[in-house]
Amino acid sequence: MLDFMDYVQNAFYGASHWNRNNSYGTLTATSQALLDFSTPLGLRLHISSLSTPHFASSYTLTSTGLLSGSLSYLYTSLQLPSLPCATRSLHLPAFTPTSYRQLLPLRPPDPLWRWEIWHAGRRVDTRDALLYGRLYLPKSTLEALYIRRLNPTTQLKISAVSDSRLPNGGSVLALLAQNKGKWSTEYMYSTDSALLGVRGLYNFGPDPRAPESGVISRAEEDVTGAGLPLDSSSRERRARGNNATASEQVSRFSAGAEVYYGILNKSGGMSTGVRFATLPAHTGFPYTMTLTLNPLMGNLSSSYSVRAGKLLSLSSRFDFNVYSYESEVVMGMELWKLKEGGRSGVDERRQHLGTKRTEETKQAGNGGRVVGGIDEERHEDGDMAGCLKARIDQRGSVGLLWEGRVKELVYSCGASIDLRGGKDMISGVGLEVQYSS
Repeated sequence: MLDFMDYVQNAFYGASHWNRNNSYGTLTATSQALLDFSTPLGLRLHISSLSTPHFASSYTLTSTGLLSGSLSYLYTSLQLPSLPCATRSLHLPAFTPTSYRQLLPLRPPDPLWRWEIWHAGRRVDTRDALLYGRLYLPKSTLEALYIRRLNPTTQLKISAVSDSRLPNGGSVLALLAQNKGKWSTEYMYSTDSALLGVRGLYNFGPDPRAPESGVISRAEEDVTGAGLPLDSSSRERRARGNNATASEQVSRFSAGAEVYYGILNKSGGMSTGVRFATLPAHTGFPYTMTLTLNPLMGNLSSSYSVRAGKLLSLSSRFDFNVYSYESEVVMGMELWKLKEGGRSGVDERRQHLGTKRTEETKQAGNGGRVVGGIDEERHEDGDMAGCLKARIDQRGSVGLLWEGRVKELVYSCGASIDLRGGKDMISGVGLEVQYSS
């Protein structure tokens, strides 16, 4: 289940036009969401609120034999007035998003002039920022996060933790990310061992910034949305783009790598990986394949994830170490449950309006929006009653998680099971409840 503060942070990324999926750090995000989900332990209660378009707060109470909790506060300079946050009115997938991440066609970065705000002949625009803090009680551990958009292609992220039990009383991690659409880079520094690192991701195929790529820029979207005519070059680019998108933008192959080195402990590491994923224009089942390699440690990992239907996602991963010959196989699934009569209701609406998701909609990368019709995904989201996640590995370790809602509460309950544990098969059981307004 998505934490409320993560939900607001994701909304900040979307409102500021930052693509989190175009990063080496999210190369295996789909398989990790399907196979590495965490099951709650004990009882945990979240009470959250977005009191103003700029400010959010959250309070957590946890009981695992010992009583603990946390206080969280978030401020963003970017207004989020239209962000739905009340659990009584939100559809279930808002807090339990689908684990399979459907990649969309790449978009060119916003032009610099879109970030300019002029008043009385002077520029008065500022850069969007987000501040977040969380205090854990009774341990008095403090977490902090600062995110700032420097320009349309650059973002600065600084995270810190303060705890007397940590070396030097805590650590700070700074991450400077650049997203050019075609490629992205990230530069990082951590005070823990004075760690320096760099990682990058490159997407093969047409460059969304190039006129011949056929990708419609946000500037052209604004012009057409206002009912203004496009110039001749934009009309030619859009005409070429429709043909290019229909024939080429059905999948994407990406490759990336990371290198890091600790100055104090004089040790380093590196990894590299590739990803092949289908885009919305693909006519078959969406699927994602990844392969990552850590040459220094000898770890090789491959995964295959597929969205077998609107309600079912499957994933498998095979890990192998070339030095020790140790291997691990993990399989997982995610299955959504519809409310009684939910499917028939959607089908009746489709039949009544005579609409369907066309190939042109998929090629445009509208993320499920049907132009001139109904929003299929939004109607189906309202018909979701719950979600079941399950995984199992070759050692017989099983993880089960059910996420659903009861009236105005969103909850998740799960268990960790060891099939070889004998009498101690169940190693952990928990319930997590969330309410927001």
